[in-house]
Amino acid sequence: MANKTSSSEEKMGMSTKNKILSVFATAWFAVLSFIIVFPLFAGLLASFRPGTELIRKGLSIDLDVSTMTLNNYLYLFSGNADSQKYFMWFKNSLILTFISVVGTLLICYLVAYGLSMYEYPLKNFLFFLVIATMMVPFEILILPLYKEMISLKLIDTTAGVVLPGLCGASTIFFFRQYMTGLPKELLDAGRIDGATEYGICFKIMMPITKPAFAAMSILCAMGAWNNVLWPMLVYRSADKFTLPIGLNTLLTPYGNNYDVLIAGSMFGIIPVFVVFLCFQKYFIEGMTAGAVKG
Repeated sequence: MANKTSSSEEKMGMSTKNKILSVFATAWFAVLSFIIVFPLFAGLLASFRPGTELIRKGLSIDLDVSTMTLNNYLYLFSGNADSQKYFMWFKNSLILTFISVVGTLLICYLVAYGLSMYEYPLKNFLFFLVIATMMVPFEILILPLYKEMISLKLIDTTAGVVLPGLCGASTIFFFRQYMTGLPKELLDAGRIDGATEYGICFKIMMPITKPAFAAMSILCAMGAWNNVLWPMLVYRSADKFTLPIGLNTLLTPYGNNYDVLIAGSMFGIIPVFVVFLCFQKYFIEGMTAGAVKG
């Protein structure tokens, strides 16, 4: 009887402890959510204010309806010279992001497939070399990469922007960790059925890794869409600028077009948001599986 009483008391104590931890965790994540959402909400409010009001008050969440207007967005879609440049930058970013995401996912998947599904000498050493590249800051690689692009005559081209980032070590690591947990008997079953190695890779294993593709699609799209430094170094022609570079050119010592800058920045969030909505079904599954498998 005493044992039952002590057991029930322990359960009640654990339940109370879990509730307290749950409250603290909820409060902590609420604070983090506010910190993350605050700049986005402040930027959204600023996009409905005149540029002079933004200079006077800066980014704030002061909801003054009397100063809010749709003129910034109307100006952005009016078809004038500024809006034409904006949508040219927007189109360039879409093209660059699409090429980067598709190329990165395909190449990293193939590399990770070779590192996880086959056994051969120096396999682990090669994987170590891939992981070692993650410890090298990109800033150190800028100069040699830039010289390489010059020697290959890829300056001011989309290929010059895309190629250095196609084989991302973090993406390879994620795919490899995910595929390590997949049964290798699937390869033998495919071979018995007469499938080629390429058929097994693309028709059997690739559909199974859909959650990993979804998770990496979101992360790669965000990275390509927000990339500023490397495209700024490679591109020379103004008609090839991406959205982050183009918006940056609006801030000059001779004048600042805040109307287009703020409204264009908020409108530029939409593509990444759409990508997340399309792949959110598999995002958590892919991130969780890639974290624990292997």
